[in-house]
Amino acid sequence: MASWCLYDWANSAFTTLVVTFVYATYFSQTFAEDADRGTALWSRGITISSLIIAVVSPLLGAMADRSGLRRRFLVAATLVSVGATACLAFVVPGSGNAVLSALTLFVIANVGFEVGMVFYNAFLPQLSTPRTIGRLSGYAWGLGYAGGLACLVVALLGLIGLGEAAPWLPLSTEDGFNVRASNLLVAGWFLLFSLPALVLLRDTITPRGDRGKPRGDAADRGLVASVRGAFQDLGRTLTRIRDFRDIVRFLIARLIYNDGLITVFAFGGVYAAGTFGMDTAEVIVFGIALNVAAGLGAFLFGLVDDRLGGRTTVLWSLVGLFVCSLVAVAAPNKAWFWGAALVLGLFMGPNQSASRSLMGRFAPKRYESEFFGFFAFSGKATAFLGPLLLGLITAGYGQRAGIAVVLVFFLVGGLLLLRVDEARGIERAARSA
Repeated sequence: MASWCLYDWANSAFTTLVVTFVYATYFSQTFAEDADRGTALWSRGITISSLIIAVVSPLLGAMADRSGLRRRFLVAATLVSVGATACLAFVVPGSGNAVLSALTLFVIANVGFEVGMVFYNAFLPQLSTPRTIGRLSGYAWGLGYAGGLACLVVALLGLIGLGEAAPWLPLSTEDGFNVRASNLLVAGWFLLFSLPALVLLRDTITPRGDRGKPRGDAADRGLVASVRGAFQDLGRTLTRIRDFRDIVRFLIARLIYNDGLITVFAFGGVYAAGTFGMDTAEVIVFGIALNVAAGLGAFLFGLVDDRLGGRTTVLWSLVGLFVCSLVAVAAPNKAWFWGAALVLGLFMGPNQSASRSLMGRFAPKRYESEFFGFFAFSGKATAFLGPLLLGLITAGYGQRAGIAVVLVFFLVGGLLLLRVDEARGIERAARSA
């Protein structure tokens, strides 16, 4: 259980430094002629990786369930993400094909990260009970935010420097290498702290045969699990998914509101820098504060999740996200923006952790990876909409107008979530185990 939670600590360095604050800001400001053009280019990288993740996640989840090799799939995805992230450090802005190289590596790293989360999340029901699943998910997510915070601090003090203080490592600042070196930090951090989970986690699911029943065929248990069989499994699941009406309704709601979260994560630092004039060091300090708030929210709301349920917890988080985002969009100065962002952070963690625990309650046993593959699909299938709309609106009307798109996603997602019956969904999962 501890090793599983530590994986959240490990991989949050990627989302915090690469996707949200450090590299996203650096890319948008240095790989194009201006910040708005850089923001539009970065949004394309987010869009492309989201589409790939949406397509491959359910298939890979089905393959993992068929083979009973969920941990090995997790290892492979993690190593892909770590390797591509490390390579980002060596792409110099202004060099030949720099934009294409940087975005390609980012897409590979982001796909590896998100696919790994499919298999990682699928271990949650195996490691918890119905009475503790919200707590465990919240604790792990809170630890993840703490990991992102710790890595941000190391990047700030060790590579970039704070104010007049020199960084611990005297790296070259030419072409922003000291900032790009944060990718090497992330890669090492991710690999080092994920090792306990990659080594100690064990699959307890029984490999599924071609009819979805346990079988001992060695070929089916191997890494070369049949892609054809996985497609067949997905086809059977899709034909009976209508029986899981509350899972379907939940996934549709998440498909919408998660677009808002993805947009905030991908462009929060970019918005802070472009609209309120924060430099790289200020953006990192902002990220540290946001991670503290989000970690506290995830940790505390884990108890609320187990008491009131995942659906109620997600709904309250969406109300908070909507209100705080509205204030951030309309903020007249940096102080107002800071206040809105910190309170918003308190609701970011609970939204993610409670969504994960709710899916864990809904997923039938022996199909966790497959259903968490659909969970990943719901988080990415239309995830290009937020970044795409933000990029288009920003290009025409500026960043403040662009970031306002998140309000629509939070509102519509919350309204759709009202139609989900959590108790009925849990009972349906139990009958399908």
